[in-house]
Amino acid sequence: MKMYLNKYSRSFLAGMLLLVAASCKKEYTDPSGPASDDAVSTANALTDVAVGLQNWYTANRTSTLYTSIATASLLTRGTYVVNAGNADEGQLNTGAAAVQNTNAVVTGMWAVSNKIIFDANRVLNAANGVITEPGYASGVIAYASMYKALALGNIAMFWTHVPDTTGVNVSFITSQEGYRKAVRVIDNALAVVNANAISTGFKANVPAGVDIVNTLYALKARYALFAGDYDVALAAANQVTVYSTFNYNSLITNPIFTLVTATNNIYQVVDSAMGLPVGLQPDLADKRVPFYVGIGANPRFRVKGFFTATTQSIPVYLPGEITLIKAECYARKDSLVSGLLELNKVVTKQPAADPFGVGAGLPAEVAATKDRLLELIYKHRHIELFMSGLELEDQRRFGRPVAERKRSWLPFPFVERNDNTNIPDDPTF
Repeated sequence: MKMYLNKYSRSFLAGMLLLVAASCKKEYTDPSGPASDDAVSTANALTDVAVGLQNWYTANRTSTLYTSIATASLLTRGTYVVNAGNADEGQLNTGAAAVQNTNAVVTGMWAVSNKIIFDANRVLNAANGVITEPGYASGVIAYASMYKALALGNIAMFWTHVPDTTGVNVSFITSQEGYRKAVRVIDNALAVVNANAISTGFKANVPAGVDIVNTLYALKARYALFAGDYDVALAAANQVTVYSTFNYNSLITNPIFTLVTATNNIYQVVDSAMGLPVGLQPDLADKRVPFYVGIGANPRFRVKGFFTATTQSIPVYLPGEITLIKAECYARKDSLVSGLLELNKVVTKQPAADPFGVGAGLPAEVAATKDRLLELIYKHRHIELFMSGLELEDQRRFGRPVAERKRSWLPFPFVERNDNTNIPDDPTF
């Protein structure tokens, strides 16, 4: 990330004090920043707000990246809490009714995701009226749309319902409708970019690592798959040719490494089973296990993967995810031969053949039935995408037994429930 992003950094305490005062229905203000109208009145100001979305999504303990990875891995039994003093992560580790509406991790994910949507909407609503250069405007719109879609998708992965808009006493849509809304946001951005290619001037003003158009297609494939729109997901996955990363530096650091790996104080990997049950656990020769799971003395199993250094980049999506999206789409459309072919591209891939070094290096799988093929796709998604934040959605979508997770959906935070009469009931599990 570029150094000018630092003004958007927040400590955990300061971020929570700012965010718990505002849910999806209120104004989000930064007391150290410009007035709301001034923040979207020029091309440079709009760019600053758009670029700030990446920092909100990726940096610190309040980020959606941290909260989604922690929540999904703890609830699906891939990780466990090391220090009981981390009470909020501890609630997720226990699961079920222990996860309270005041949980700081849950509230943080909700509040930051809704802030990203709120700020993205401000950018999208102002862009065409403020920016005169079409290619620059398309870049701003595409970049803001990317983070709006990510925020919508993350809320849909963890809550039964998603706010339909921002404002006072907003209404809600189902998580499936939330995924489709994210796809519509992406489709609008792609239409804008197809009409006017993103200018080099805009690309020079945003953090390196993210290929905007490929990321839009990858996210479209992800959320269309989650929504059950398999033809749409397959077509989008076939458009992805370049891979994107969230980059870090010495000031804005990899939050999982900084908070989890380096301190050994919050959570760690349970073991080399990676949260999978007997019958689906990784093969002993699977080269993805030593990639993701470190072996030490105390504790024996440690977080590894993309969380081993202060400035290590984190992929926005993996090549394996895109291939497994294709495999699942084919399988659910009863094209079993094509589905198995795509699955085995992941199963047989050597680490050296993957841009991020993720490779199983195993013999090809055999699946005689649709159910077995889907079971294998689930297994390899769980291993290939370990600690990606996608595990909980995968467990529900593949109909895995509830005993394999500690909770299926999160309760709605009190910051929303106390001020919104339209909020749905909390799920029981």
